[in-house]
Amino acid sequence: MLRSWGSRPKTIVSDEPLYAHYLEKNPAIAHPGRQETLANHESDWRKVVAWLTGPVPPGTEVFYQKHMAHHFLPDIEFDWVDQLTNCFLIRPPREVLASLLEFLPEPTLADTGLPQQVALYRRLSAFPDQPCPVIDGHDVLANPLRMLTSLCEAIGLPFDEAMLHWELGPRATDGAWGPFWYAKVYKTKSFGKDRRSATDLPARLEPLARECEALYDELAAHKLTLAA
Repeated sequence: MLRSWGSRPKTIVSDEPLYAHYLEKNPAIAHPGRQETLANHESDWRKVVAWLTGPVPPGTEVFYQKHMAHHFLPDIEFDWVDQLTNCFLIRPPREVLASLLEFLPEPTLADTGLPQQVALYRRLSAFPDQPCPVIDGHDVLANPLRMLTSLCEAIGLPFDEAMLHWELGPRATDGAWGPFWYAKVYKTKSFGKDRRSATDLPARLEPLARECEALYDELAAHKLTLAA
């Protein structure tokens, strides 16, 4: 999605702007690219938020911000998100947990980002005049054209076909963690095929998976349908 929106004319993008804050507050987390991220990105969440909600360059029509919900730590106040148009990207939680196991042997509910997403959705959906569409990653991959059209319609923007294709390789807008996390992204020029990830989990994680599924179902009940 970052590549897709970054390909749109008159659009600027931000890649996980709260990641450095998240890492600074979690010194035991040894993510690849940790030192590079802390050295090259602002870790004071208030300064980051001031930038995210401040003026954009002249000629800019869209400021797309890619956030990871688990970066919204308890010390971060939520009120600033009310100034933005918020969209929620979800993925079946068993797939999320299976992915987390690659670097977190004991993932927690907070690590999935689902509690944070649900809290944000409940907050934002209390304002009926503020759109907060929910899309499932599998729906995007199944039909990028129709799903992105639906998403743009939901937030009052015209769809632009430039969002369907992009150039190979890294971007200057990628975070400092890009070389460590985006090897597969660098090889793409468009959305890939919809492939379901493995969902086999150790027995010890089954209770966590059930917690996640309840939160996911709350969000999934509001998923966008495909545009005609």
